[in-house]
Amino acid sequence: MTPSTPVPVLTIDGPSGSGKGTISRLVAEQLGWRLLDSGALYRAVGYAAGMEGLDLSDAEAVTRCAQHVKIRFHAAPDGQDTRVLVNGHDATDELRTETAGAAASAIASIPTVRQALVDLQLGFRKAPGLVADGRDMGTVIFPDAAHKVFLTASAAERAKRRYKQLKEKGLSVTLSGLQREIEARDTRDASRAVAPLKPAEDAVLVDTTGMGIDAVVAKVLAVVQS
Repeated sequence: MTPSTPVPVLTIDGPSGSGKGTISRLVAEQLGWRLLDSGALYRAVGYAAGMEGLDLSDAEAVTRCAQHVKIRFHAAPDGQDTRVLVNGHDATDELRTETAGAAASAIASIPTVRQALVDLQLGFRKAPGLVADGRDMGTVIFPDAAHKVFLTASAAERAKRRYKQLKEKGLSVTLSGLQREIEARDTRDASRAVAPLKPAEDAVLVDTTGMGIDAVVAKVLAVVQS
């Protein structure tokens, strides 16, 4: 790679529960590339705002929080979730709850918050390459990415995945409640004025409904290697 050659980027976008996090981590490991979990950044800001007792509808206060929050990622052994430190506190488990997801979705609609996090996200683009997981990676943050994937799955399937994941963490949730939350979030994310959730025009669509993890990973790797 010459200095004038841009660092390659694979964007993996999609709705909540489509498998973006797991697939992105495994693909990054296979390629030996860096990983950006953009959703965790928004969840981290929402978490930090909550720790400060901020009203999430107060755009000015939440933007200040986004500009000053300290977020660090630490790789975990044995395929476990990447640890996320927010202002020095390991908030990994808290960030995976539906409450944190709803907070992330709420503040993601604030243009000044999104702008505060753009530079942070762009800074992850370093050699040998980057796998960027999110909702607007291929449309807004890395529109020039050479490889783009949009993962999706039925709301029922995504609710089942989240139910299993949260139950394994010992959290009290209901399948019907999760499906309602996912459907509401889909509508909110797709209809927001700023960076709505949608596939990039040049993205490869992969419906993961009924597919095993290995099959999805293989399909995404084929996009990079084609």
